[in-house]
Amino acid sequence: MAIKITMPRLSDTMTEGTVATWLKKVGDKVSEGDILAEIETDKATMEFESFNEGTLLYIGIPEGETAPVDSLLAIIGKEGEDISSLISGGAETADATSAATEEKKEEVAAPTATTITSLPKGLVVVTMPRLSDTMTEGTVATWLKKVGDKVSEGDILAEIETDKATMEFESFNEGTLLYVGIEEGNTAPVDSLLAIIGPAGTDISGIAANHKTGGTPQTAPVSTEEKAVKTEKATEAIVQEGSTDGQRILASPLAKKIASDKGIQLNQVKGSGENGRIVKSDIENFTPASVAPQAAAANTPVKTETNSTPAAKVFVPAGEVFTEEIKNSQMRKIIAKRLAESLFTAPHYNLVIEVNMDDAMKSRAIINSIPDTKVSFNDMVIKACALALKKHPKINSQWREDAIIINHHVNIGVAVAVEDGLVVPVLRFTDAMSLSQIGGNVRDLATRAKNKKLLPTEMEGSTFTVSNLGMFGITEFNSIINQPNSAILSVGAIVEKPVVKNGQIVVGNTMMLSLACDHRTIDGATGAQFLQTLKQYIENPVTMLA
Repeated sequence: MAIKITMPRLSDTMTEGTVATWLKKVGDKVSEGDILAEIETDKATMEFESFNEGTLLYIGIPEGETAPVDSLLAIIGKEGEDISSLISGGAETADATSAATEEKKEEVAAPTATTITSLPKGLVVVTMPRLSDTMTEGTVATWLKKVGDKVSEGDILAEIETDKATMEFESFNEGTLLYVGIEEGNTAPVDSLLAIIGPAGTDISGIAANHKTGGTPQTAPVSTEEKAVKTEKATEAIVQEGSTDGQRILASPLAKKIASDKGIQLNQVKGSGENGRIVKSDIENFTPASVAPQAAAANTPVKTETNSTPAAKVFVPAGEVFTEEIKNSQMRKIIAKRLAESLFTAPHYNLVIEVNMDDAMKSRAIINSIPDTKVSFNDMVIKACALALKKHPKINSQWREDAIIINHHVNIGVAVAVEDGLVVPVLRFTDAMSLSQIGGNVRDLATRAKNKKLLPTEMEGSTFTVSNLGMFGITEFNSIINQPNSAILSVGAIVEKPVVKNGQIVVGNTMMLSLACDHRTIDGATGAQFLQTLKQYIENPVTMLA
């Protein structure tokens, strides 16, 4: 099911955001934790990561555009999923949110001014941010600053657990951390008092009390032992060395903080994030491989020259963005229109079956030993389909709003790839053709299709379609129904692999067939019965002569 992603509130004062850069585009696969976009708030540009996985189906706010918090940012779901209702609903939500935001601004303008003027100069109240689109409360997992610490703009104040992930929360202000409103492990609603930052020595007792009356949970006191441990860790912080190749080390602020506390040099850590970026988990899972050699080296003279291997270079994206625009041909426009109509109007489902090709290979070799005769495996599949359709006419059907049309004649369309796209020439009355006649007609139609010599009448009137990608090494795939047909057969490559025969594992040759059906005309059992008959014909070619 598709999921709507809305513009998050990434800072405590953010009312709208600007999409600076999209790092994913429509159609890209998205994993949980991938960075979707960089979003400019009123204070900084921040990375916004995905808490869901799937395919990016829709982008609601293009690069460079600004939208209020809670506006539709993107939609993630399954590839091909219908999201039209979500898009229209998202637009209505965005309008409502924008109106509500403007109304709220008018309502709270005077009180806000009063509150700000009552605060001592330089004092900033930091509230629990809404770090995801569904977050209503947050839990402080770890404080990376303690009361009395100096705070610079961009420093990580704390790790906050949302309903979806644990995220770093950085400071947009500088000063001294004067007050912590939510201790580690405590949970509080969005907008609760999180911390107070300002000049050292400022009296903040009244401010903290006023915010507590608003429903902020009472804080648990920090034990003396915990304070001692934190102080001890802080004293262990080390200065990070630069990369040995002179390039910048890509690492998140939290990863840098933890590495410094643990005494780990970042140039020794291999990043698992995008473009080799070092993240928190890389530091936590890092085990120095050179501890033992370092201990041994302590008792040996220091050499002036070293042959140590330099650290692997971190890839830094560089180059020129280059795109090319190719005008859509009329054929490509028609293909796009018809396949989109087919996929979004006909409820597709696929049935897959594996066919043993040993006897078919032997039969083909015998047939092709006859002079001036050449039959392909595709010709054998087409012939088998024609005979199976005569036994299962419901597969050879068409859907209309008032009735289902059953075709008792068999006209099989054969998908042929050409330079501009795909065409489907038709073999009329295929069931009456011999294998050699099918082979000759298919070769003739395919050659004229590639030379653009096909007549329009030669591409009309199909009742069933066969698409074969086996010659490209594709073992299995699913096709989109060529309407007004009710089904299309996808033919894969013949693969040599171990198979079980009479209880013994032997080497055999198999081929995968996938039947895409229109559920409006073909039920699952009907499609399965057709595939069973088709399998029987292909595995025992002699039965096609009966």
